[in-house]
Amino acid sequence: MAKKDDDRSTPPPLPEPLAVAVADSHTHLDMQSGTPAEGLARAASVGVTTVVQVGCDVPGSRWAAELAAQFEQVHAAVALHPNEAPRIFLGDPDGWSGQQRPAGGEAALDEALAEIDALAALPQVRAVGETGLDYFRTGPEGVEIQKESFRRHIEMAKRHGKALVIHDRDAHEDVIAVLLEEGAPERTVFHCYSGDAEMAKVCAEHGWYLSFAGPVTFKANQPLRDALLATPLDRVLVETDAPFLTPHPYRGRPNAPYLIPVTVRSMAATLGLHEDELATAIAANTARAFGY
Repeated sequence: MAKKDDDRSTPPPLPEPLAVAVADSHTHLDMQSGTPAEGLARAASVGVTTVVQVGCDVPGSRWAAELAAQFEQVHAAVALHPNEAPRIFLGDPDGWSGQQRPAGGEAALDEALAEIDALAALPQVRAVGETGLDYFRTGPEGVEIQKESFRRHIEMAKRHGKALVIHDRDAHEDVIAVLLEEGAPERTVFHCYSGDAEMAKVCAEHGWYLSFAGPVTFKANQPLRDALLATPLDRVLVETDAPFLTPHPYRGRPNAPYLIPVTVRSMAATLGLHEDELATAIAANTARAFGY
């Protein structure tokens, strides 16, 4: 049993490098072991030369902006995660950062969003996100708060001319409804896409980007591979969402940007493309989506 636990805690080996460099469109280096410099060097050694560091709360968004200012190959995304907005509004002191929260209410949410707004204006911040809706962890009392926060982030992205990065969990119809009601930014990315092929076609009609993560490699997820097949090649991105969602065959072990080649190769096999062709498309798509 001890050996199995050790195996699960051991980082997977370095994959064979990609011949065409790509970007990890969504990662959380602040939640990974080792220093950011070490993680970026490891990723670059296998052809992952760019990453988008994503903030989930005010402290995490500040950290993302600071990291992107320090490293040329890092771009930042800043936001209140959908589950963070109800925590702030309802006065929960135990947010993702573990920091003490204000008393709650509209004023507290306004204060947090104002800080995100200021960060979104910075040049190294390429996106507003991850924002959206998450009905998996937030109960009914948080739905309207999430929607209000989502709308505010959409407005922010459009005003600053930044991409919008969407977190959508168990909320597909409502996410699309809010996007259409508010008017989606020109560059909109569905992070860790989890919808089906029909939803992918709807996203394609609106020119939205779909970013695929480790779950697209899982044997049981044929509907997700069908969605990949339904997505125009010029709208496909790849991500780790590390340290979460490690691709097969390393599921359950720590994820990091250096594992992007594993997912790229699985996606290429699904699409019937050479990995270089897919990597070339992904590199161009990510640069276009995030404006770098």
